Amino acid sequence: MGYHWLFRTSLETMAKTPASGENGSPFVEYDRQAWSDLAPRAPLPLSDEDIARVRSVGDMLDASEVVEVYQPLARLLSLYVEGARHLHTLTREFLGHEVDHTPFVIGVAGSVAVGKSTTSRVLQELLSRNPETPSVALVATDGFLLPLDELRKQNLVERKGFPESYDTRALLRFVSQIKSGVASVSAPVYSHLSYDRVPGETLTIDKPDILIIEGLNVLAPPATSSALAVSDLFDFGIYVDARTPDIAHWYEERFLQLQRGAFQSPDSYFHRYALLEESEARAEAQRIWGSINEPNLINNILPTKPRASLILQKEADHRVGKILLRRI
Repeated sequence: MGYHWLFRTSLETMAKTPASGENGSPFVEYDRQAWSDLAPRAPLPLSDEDIARVRSVGDMLDASEVVEVYQPLARLLSLYVEGARHLHTLTREFLGHEVDHTPFVIGVAGSVAVGKSTTSRVLQELLSRNPETPSVALVATDGFLLPLDELRKQNLVERKGFPESYDTRALLRFVSQIKSGVASVSAPVYSHLSYDRVPGETLTIDKPDILIIEGLNVLAPPATSSALAVSDLFDFGIYVDARTPDIAHWYEERFLQLQRGAFQSPDSYFHRYALLEESEARAEAQRIWGSINEPNLINNILPTKPRASLILQKEADHRVGKILLRRI
């Protein structure tokens, strides 16, 4: 049985397993076991090297997480892609003219250190193994942060990651071009080492089957009632969630791992932290979390969770324990 079997099913099949949520909520809640049972068991499509490559610093992604959480999610997303293509065909026939289908766009949102980058990369790997969607592109919204010099001019360095620190017009224009079927669209490239855009470097997106857009606040509503939000152009939105104290702990532990690793490079923007004692590094991580990341999470990111199509709820061990799927 090949891995492509994972994608040859129907939404009715996925609905066979009972799930909680008959309480007026727009979401149906699945515990991890019930969610895992939705997908037929198939050989693990990712090698140990693949998993290590897509796993972010501090995350706990392993083979069981891929099989029990992400394979069913990839299967479900493939059904949504198939449904979108079928709807496009019907619409084209109704209108009586030829129009190419546009990329299926998935938004992945959540806090710093919650694991949204890992989620995005593992989904890219799984979805690209579906013969129906071999071309899956991934763009992080970090590239649309204002350049560091501009952030300094606007006194926004300490609010980097807040909505006002992004070039939202450029991001909206990028996604609009993707959904308009433009053949080749470019996105800025960001360096976590220099903590800034890479001057003159861009990532070219050429009409993929699926585009995954990952960022802190990509599910945000429009700024005004008459405006268009990036999330309005998504076909599916995923929010990676966890208790705020757990995320704070993960952030602190990740900071220490980076301090012992990437921050050691003289080229790192955060090289000044490289020689801190562990107690000093923990104190600095707690300060950054409390003054920047937690307020951004509470005021800007967390309120977008109800706008998601699906919520991955993580437990204290950084593993997904529950999945909430919006009813259709």
